[in-house]
This record gives sequence, structure tokens and C-alpha cells, in this order.
Amino acid sequence: MFWDRVSSFYDFFETVYNGKVYRGLGKRVAEEIEQEDIVLECACGTGAISKFIAPKCKQLITTDLSTGMLKQTEKNCKNYRNVIIKRADMTQLKCRSDRFDKVVAGNVIHLLSEPYAALKELERVCKPGGKIIIPTYINASEGVNRKAVRLLEIAGANFKQQFDIFSYKNFFEKAGYENVSFYIIDGRMPCAVAVITKK
Repeated sequence: MFWDRVSSFYDFFETVYNGKVYRGLGKRVAEEIEQEDIVLECACGTGAISKFIAPKCKQLITTDLSTGMLKQTEKNCKNYRNVIIKRADMTQLKCRSDRFDKVVAGNVIHLLSEPYAALKELERVCKPGGKIIIPTYINASEGVNRKAVRLLEIAGANFKQQFDIFSYKNFFEKAGYENVSFYIIDGRMPCAVAVITKK
């Protein structure tokens, strides 16, 4: 698996190429988290966002399909006793509905064959009144970032789509989500954070 192969140096790559956004994203997502929250993070990768969420919440369950990435999450979150790390498929979560106060899925929507099905699954496990937080790089309009994405594709990454801020907002509109807020983490490759409040 591509993500297993790159897991040991992924943080380094992101920090060198897009460090301001990579660090800022975790801080921004953590602003949505409250002390008594039980949080599910899907596609946690190396734990780059997890390590900002963990000190803010009651419990954090981090999941990913890549065992290599989960090993990095374990390193990044080793000081937090409220973190549970599991291998899981975000499109088929083995947990009851309405369980989590917050559900986070960072930089993964563009990799999925059926992103709308994944959104429905994230919504299913989120409590009514809870938040589904979905950060995604918005790189479709920047030439230099297209080259970086192309290099990743050559290395084995499989991007199903790319977004700019307009197509990202349209993505949620097409899915019928009306109660969505958007925040931009600006930098070399900006990231749009979509926050859906579940009715």
C-alpha cells in the first residue's frame, strides 16, 4: 500500500512542502473540540491532527487503513492516555449510530471512490447536534501544486478528484448538506475545513 510505504517520511515531506498549513490545520480542527467530547478521527494518517485533538477531548479514537500510518500515530500520540488507535475502514465503521460528539476525516475525501457514501457513514456515527469536520487540500487551481500532486500520483497515490474552494463547497451542496461552515488554512497548498453540524 502506498500509504504504508510513505508513512515514515510523510510528516517530513508535509512539513518541508507545506509546513504552515500542516501545523495550522491541527490547531484549527482542535478549536472545534470540547473537553467532554468523545471524538472519532478517520484516516488519521500519521496523527498530525490527532496530537492537537487529544489534549482537548475526553477520548479520541483514531483510525486508518494503513498500518504504517497508525504506527506513526502511535508515536505522535504516545503521551496521551485518552487515545485509542485502531485499523478501520471509514466507509464501514463497526460502531453504533449517534456515538461520537465530533467526527474528523482529514485530507481523505479526494482519495475515495464513493465519497458521498463515506460522508453518510461519518454522519451516521455522529450524535445529533455534533459536528463532522472534513479538512481537504484545495489545490486544483494552483500550477505548482498540480506538479506536486502529479509526483505523488507517479509514486503511487490515487487521487480520485481535486478541489478548489468553489468545487469543494459544491461537493457538499450536491450531497444536500445545508448547515456547513468553511474555514481556509492559507499557505502554499491551502486547506479548506468543512464543518457540518448534524441535525
